[in-house]
Amino acid sequence: MVKKPKAIFLDMDGTILNHYNKVSIYTKQIIDEIRNRGIYVFIATGRAVDEINELVPEGFQVDGIISSNGMAGYVGGKAIFEHSLSLELVDKIIKKAREHRVYYELFPYGADRISLKQDRQYIEDEIKEPKPESVGLNEWLSRQQAIKEAIDWKDQIEGNKFSKFYFFARTEEHINEWKDELEKIKQDIDFTTSISSSHNVEVMVANMNKGTGIKEMLQYFNLSDVETLAIGDSNNDLPMFQFVDYAVAMKNASDEIKEIVDEVTEYTCDEDGVYHYLKSTIIPASKIKA
Repeated sequence: MVKKPKAIFLDMDGTILNHYNKVSIYTKQIIDEIRNRGIYVFIATGRAVDEINELVPEGFQVDGIISSNGMAGYVGGKAIFEHSLSLELVDKIIKKAREHRVYYELFPYGADRISLKQDRQYIEDEIKEPKPESVGLNEWLSRQQAIKEAIDWKDQIEGNKFSKFYFFARTEEHINEWKDELEKIKQDIDFTTSISSSHNVEVMVANMNKGTGIKEMLQYFNLSDVETLAIGDSNNDLPMFQFVDYAVAMKNASDEIKEIVDEVTEYTCDEDGVYHYLKSTIIPASKIKA
């Protein structure tokens, strides 16, 4: 059945990214064709914007990027909105993370992610081989890459503009204990949490998520009244699915995600599921850009 959305929002991990954290050339080509036919295409990801270039093919382009689970939006490399965690919350959470020996990455705007040197040993211990069976390969590879070259190990926190925290644990019991601790912290300082796997949790500004990011992006393009479609695979996509007109889950999504969407793709992220879905349902749509 042909769909005619005016704006499409695509998650990255488990959606346009395969489990080796790469976007295929076929996905790039179908996005190019859709945009040439007058339909806006946006990324809506939990990743920070500066992570994206190394994951996509050369020449990959979209109309805008919503990053850090709705905390920031970018068009043509320019920030059109950014929301920041307070330094008070950052300091409080890092202190508690150290007490619980939880792997963390703090994401400043315009700089490498931060972890403190005094926490390096236990952070590195969390990703020592072998990979736990329940940890997804893409998340494991991302953590290894972060430890190797993406984290800026600091003596102290510098700056005052931070998009999010990312937390990871090699056991579900450990991360679940940390989620409980975050709920206690939230009683003093409000914030939003988001989960994209059973081994992680992220912290953003209160009441910010992919749905609010989509709303801000549509307002920027004066597209608030157009039909929208989103494709994703995990719990952090739920606010996005609730906001758009038509929600599509990947074949590799969990059963609970599949139950609340309008449609499920025929193929997984490792089988170019987004490419096949867009090619079969969107290409015949409108050819004229408003």
